[in-house]
Amino acid sequence: MPDALKLVQDDFSSDEELKKAIDKACDLMEEIYTSGRYPEMIVERSWSKHNPVIDGELAQPKAYRWYLKREIKRLLGYGAKITIKPSREILPLNNPALFDNVDEDDWDITQKKLFLFRAERIDISLDRLQHYTGTNAADFQRYILFTNYDMHVEVFLDKYPGSVKPNRTVQMPAYHHKLDNNSGVTLINIGVGPSNAKTITDHVGVLRPDAMIMVGHCGGLRNHQDIGDFVLANGYMRADKVLDDLFPVGVPVSPNYILNRYLKEVLDRHELNHRIGTVYTTANRNWEFSKVRTQQEIHQSRSVAIDMESSTVATNGFRYRIPHATLLCVSDKPLHGKPKLSDDVQSFYQNSKEMHLELVIEALKMVKQTYPEGLPNSSIRAFNEPLMGGSDS
Repeated sequence: MPDALKLVQDDFSSDEELKKAIDKACDLMEEIYTSGRYPEMIVERSWSKHNPVIDGELAQPKAYRWYLKREIKRLLGYGAKITIKPSREILPLNNPALFDNVDEDDWDITQKKLFLFRAERIDISLDRLQHYTGTNAADFQRYILFTNYDMHVEVFLDKYPGSVKPNRTVQMPAYHHKLDNNSGVTLINIGVGPSNAKTITDHVGVLRPDAMIMVGHCGGLRNHQDIGDFVLANGYMRADKVLDDLFPVGVPVSPNYILNRYLKEVLDRHELNHRIGTVYTTANRNWEFSKVRTQQEIHQSRSVAIDMESSTVATNGFRYRIPHATLLCVSDKPLHGKPKLSDDVQSFYQNSKEMHLELVIEALKMVKQTYPEGLPNSSIRAFNEPLMGGSDS
């Protein structure tokens, strides 16, 4: 194993040579990690007056090799010089010092431009991701869908019968339709509630997916909504409170405009009834039992739907700089005498499940065709954001 590998675009006379060199760099990072050390990447940027040299450690680089290849190529294209070398020894996950090195309160974006997460955080998150989903981190694809229901899993597996599946019973099973360069789709059944939504997105975030979309059901809150209508979120009322201590409630969180544009186009193409508006996310499944208090917030926020996961997924997507969106289907209308009742809802499930998932997959195909190297992410980056992270980084 070499002590270090240096990459400069001018050293390569063809795209094929460059591709092989980037593959070699990724191979080296995986070899370094397998040997018991974190690989370190150093990026020299001659164009930067204030921060010309940036560096960062990585863990389990094989799990997101597709992402590293894309970003290394992009950096070299800008004229950066890149060095890959071994860093410190890997900290075991059972070391008491582990959580001293994963605390998000210690984030300093100006010092971590190469990667959003520290190596220890990547390690523990990928271990937990495999624990919760029953699948390997390397199986995860660039486009991730979250659902609450086995029926969406059934539709997904009917459409993609060769998908990778869990080999045991797990809390949040994942299913992966694998394509080259991890360009397929992953579906995760996260169960119910904002705590689960935060848990899974905390760990999925380290894989740097190109999109996360919530595909769930909701209570319709407007008079002219019917059971089976769709809701495309353009904002959220964060009544779940799960992330309030980590992310200010006053910071607006909006879905990715491009994802919403394609989802809207698909809804229109199929001539499906839908509303665009605010989704109210609560942690209280029985919010109807304190209706007056909740209804006042629904009125103030102009919410068109209520659920238990969407704003949590969106807020973590915003925190972790991942393009995100929400497409829900109205399963009940609790404010209009149509609560979620067992017999009624079973019929609704059977009639809606295929169309719901098909709409999102159809929109993602359009996204991949137009933006094969990832969605522009300027809307979720601050002025001092990490250099690696999207097509306009």
